[in-house]
Amino acid sequence: MKFGSTPLDDAEGGVLAHSVKLERAVFKKGRVLSADDVAALRRAGRTSVVVARFDADDVNEDEAAGALARALAGPHVRLAAPFTGRANLIAETAGVVVLDRSRLDALNLVDEAITFATVAPFEVVEPRQMIGTVKVIPFAAPRAVFERCLEIAQGTKTGGDPMVRVAPLAPHRVGLIQTRLPGTKESVLDGTVQATRTRVEALGSTLIGETRCDHDAAAVAQAIQAFQGERPDILLIAGASAVVDRRDVIPAGIEAAGGTVEHFGMPVDPGNLLLLGRLAGRPVLGLPGCARSPKVNGFDWVLQRLCADLAVTKRDIMLMGAGGLLMETPLRGQPREREKPAAAAKAPRIAALVLAAGQSRRMGRNKLLLPIDGTPMVARTVDALIASSATDIVVVTGHQADQVRAALAGRGVAFVHNPDFAAGLSTSLKAGLAALPADADGALVCLGDMPLVTPAHLDRLIAAFNPVEGRLVCVPTYDGKRGNPVLWARQFFAEMQALAGDVGARGLLERHAEALCEVAMNDAGVLLDVDTPDAFSAVAGAASPP
Repeated sequence: MKFGSTPLDDAEGGVLAHSVKLERAVFKKGRVLSADDVAALRRAGRTSVVVARFDADDVNEDEAAGALARALAGPHVRLAAPFTGRANLIAETAGVVVLDRSRLDALNLVDEAITFATVAPFEVVEPRQMIGTVKVIPFAAPRAVFERCLEIAQGTKTGGDPMVRVAPLAPHRVGLIQTRLPGTKESVLDGTVQATRTRVEALGSTLIGETRCDHDAAAVAQAIQAFQGERPDILLIAGASAVVDRRDVIPAGIEAAGGTVEHFGMPVDPGNLLLLGRLAGRPVLGLPGCARSPKVNGFDWVLQRLCADLAVTKRDIMLMGAGGLLMETPLRGQPREREKPAAAAKAPRIAALVLAAGQSRRMGRNKLLLPIDGTPMVARTVDALIASSATDIVVVTGHQADQVRAALAGRGVAFVHNPDFAAGLSTSLKAGLAALPADADGALVCLGDMPLVTPAHLDRLIAAFNPVEGRLVCVPTYDGKRGNPVLWARQFFAEMQALAGDVGARGLLERHAEALCEVAMNDAGVLLDVDTPDAFSAVAGAASPP
């Protein structure tokens, strides 16, 4: 890849390296400069610009990032569309992240041009949480570098297992036994039950029961055998006195009940005194004293894996030392008591608003109900949204509302009716925005008469949306022309609701030029709407299922 300052006469086709602010627009970095762009830069007084140009063997940043992300992602991992050389991996379900650390390190050691970052191994994640990101640092990567990284990502030489997957949390039945000595306070035991129940339920499982017995091996064995009738998937034993030796009361009781002790101790503090046993093929854990506290300790690390149906062996526990120092010290200032943990990064929640209330005056009949490849036009728009990463879909009806609803029957979308649809587009926009979920980070404002918009178009817009990097309004373009739909951040909803008449939100784009991100598309589907019979004939001839 060639990179450097270039005279404007030679800049067409180059990739803009740094954003340039003009009087009424902002050309963002990564923009491929057209002849019109060069003319605009010249009118602004520029004589040169810093651009990148690809060599013949370079792989475009988005192509490389997308291909690597697809190779890396295993079960229960969703991919966001690549944008600006970044492709994010998103958890589809609550679970535990499983990584191949050696391959991850090998990939990052190939070349500075390509990086892959993830959450910590075995971290518990929520649905929609970002768990990894591929980033191509320059605008393109050398093909040899890309192909070597792809080989590692695919595991060609290591059996082909996915490098990153999410092991879903599964419901488990968990039993608890507590021992007591003379003087043991029942309130302490009650507190342990509550702390355990909270832990277990947070992982989607159930504490099916608790029993208490004397702190001696025979009593523990009897309590274990009594619990077997309940068939717990995981059995926990909290001793009145912590286990300090493999021959202590709790391990002796497990063995007397017919179980085995597989390992004692762990390189996690707090949590050192955890015991791993097994009975009838099910795990039995002797709990460290810190398990009575709600604070995170080594027991949590083991329980989380077990609730995701991941095997926990002696070796697994012995390899938990990296990051296992959880105990606060005076020098560390006890930040857990002073600070709230940072929120996990999540994929933005992008809703979709389908404007389907118009009267189709120029068409002479309701264009949204016209079939294209046997599917009503409005249904094609909605089907594309359903297949995209959009989380909620709201359809605004008006003219022939019952027929529009019928055309979308069974598609699981929400409807809102605009009784003032004849007063213009702004009224439908207001009605739709008011009906969007309160936790939506942004919304795709979609016209119901754009049947060539595909899930790929929509996902590319969603991938471009990034408030942290200033991409708050994402507009699709083709051949330098802006199209639809437009993705707006929530912070603009109030301004959009203040519009009046037969206008949409297009007029706000120039007002918020610095927040605008133009997203180049590979085809003209984002430019083609259907207003006339001739337009319908042309689009129907070009259509294919979304």
